[in-house]
Order: sequence, then C-alpha cells, then structure tokens
Amino acid sequence: MEFKDYYKVLGVDRKVSAEDIKKAYRKLAIKYHPDKNAGNKEAEEKFKEINEANEVLSDPEKRKKYDQLGSNWKNYQQEGGRAEDFDWSKWRGQQGGGGFSGYSGTEDIFGDGGNFSDFFESIFGGGSAGFSSGGPRRPRKGGDYRAEAEITLEEAYSGTSRRFNVNGKVLQINIKPGVKDSQVLRLKDKGAPGTNGGPGGNIYVTLHVPEHPYYKRKENDLYCDVSVDLYTAVLGGKQVVQTFKGEIRIDIPKETENGKVLRLKGMGMPLFGKTGEYGDMYAKISVAIPKSLSTKEIELFKELAVIRKKKDSN
Repeated sequence: MEFKDYYKVLGVDRKVSAEDIKKAYRKLAIKYHPDKNAGNKEAEEKFKEINEANEVLSDPEKRKKYDQLGSNWKNYQQEGGRAEDFDWSKWRGQQGGGGFSGYSGTEDIFGDGGNFSDFFESIFGGGSAGFSSGGPRRPRKGGDYRAEAEITLEEAYSGTSRRFNVNGKVLQINIKPGVKDSQVLRLKDKGAPGTNGGPGGNIYVTLHVPEHPYYKRKENDLYCDVSVDLYTAVLGGKQVVQTFKGEIRIDIPKETENGKVLRLKGMGMPLFGKTGEYGDMYAKISVAIPKSLSTKEIELFKELAVIRKKKDSN
C-alpha cells in the first residue's frame, strides 16, 4: 500500500491553517465538480481525491493522526525502507466514515461505493482492518458527507427539493423559500454510520444560486430595470412589472426621470424560515426613446421644443 500525500493533493503546505485548507479545497472542488466535467473520468477521479484529502485534513483528529503517520513514513523512506515492508498495522483503526462532496440529483453521490482509497479505508476506517486497544471501544460518531446542489432563483423564491442517492438509499432534502447562494443545509444523522453504537454523521449540502437574467438579488431585496415609454414617463400612467408573485401594474408618476428607482414593498425574496415576510423590489426606470418617428411626430416634437424654449426663457 502506498502512502497518499493529501497536502500535495490540495496543493498546500503542511503547516497551513484550517481556513486555508478549506479555501484550497473549495477552489479545487468547483474546478473538478462533476456538474462542470460531465463524462470526464479524469476529473471525476480528481474530484474524489480532493474530497478524500479534505476529509482528512479538515478533521483535527484525522489530521493529527495523518501528520504523525506522515512523519514516521518520511523517516522510514529516508532510511531506505520499502513501502511493502512498512508496518501499517499500528496506524489502522476505525474512525467512522468520511465526508464526500458529491452530485446533485438522484445519482449516487458516493459512486459505486469505492470512493475512498485503500489507504484511507485502512487508516481511517470503513474497511475490514479493525483495531482494538485491548479495552471496550468507545462509541464514535460517523463522518460527515458533503454535497452540492444548484437551484434557480425561482426555486429559491418558492422553495424546492433535491434528492441524493447515498450508499444506495435515496434521501430528499427540502429547501425552504428564501435560501441564499452558498447557504449550507444539513441532513442530520444521514451521513456515515457511527461505530460501536455511535450516532451517524451529517450530510451538509451547499446550495448554489446562479445569477438571474432579469433580477439582481441583494440579501432579501430584488433589483430590476423597467422600461417605460417616453409618453408615460412624461404624462404619468401605469406600467406592467413582472414579479415572482405574478404581473402587477405600478403607478408611474408624471415627469418621471430616467434612472428613477421605485420601491415595490414586499415584492422581494421571502425571508428564510419566516413565513409571510418578504424583502422589497426596487424597479429602476429606463425611459425608452421612440424610434422611427413619423413626419407628423417630428413636427409635434419640434413644436414642443419651441414651446419649452420659450417657457425656459421667461
């Protein structure tokens, strides 16, 4: 069995902080995520590898054990030892399952069950290489799993659900209205099973909400541009605006200037976990200048220009 250099996998130094490990993992997970590399087996294997490295290095207990093993392995190598002769037995033990960031949808986010390497399974558990200290084993909580899912802004507004196939079992996570981009939801006790009667780990699902083509979101408020014809902007009138609650007609005050922002109370995003509470929508008026004017229209505009010029000079 070969030693796996998890620090090298994440591209970080051995003395790096937990926060830097998290950043490095996040960057690589986005790059190699299956949703962005459909059908790319090499990217899929890389994705599994970085998640395995993160599972170890993001867990203080596992990282401490791994660092101790690493020091012994390095000394052993420097003395000319061969991998097949290294005494792995004293490092083996059941540590509970491990987290694995995976796929959204109904695909098995743990593949076919062989996602962790023999090295991981042997050292941190999950395989058959048990280890007894001579006394009764203490209950241990199972490891946490991590997954990612993408939802639309419409789904974030109304609420939705996603299903995951975890170790052959279909689980559904219900997403309440009002979730934000990068918000993390938890499926309690649905992760790796505990050992010796310990509780199961959790599944943490990070949600991604891409930018919307029409609305821009800031916290619980929505911002949009609303095109208003010149005549309505000058004379005042009604304008149809599309919201997530459907079309509404808003009042355009007379002499509304281009760029004026109108507040539509309660037309923004729902507040997460708070029934009946919503942010606001801010509609920025964009005055549309008429095109392809007729001869008569041009004459009328010229008349209006003369009238305006006389009024301004008085």
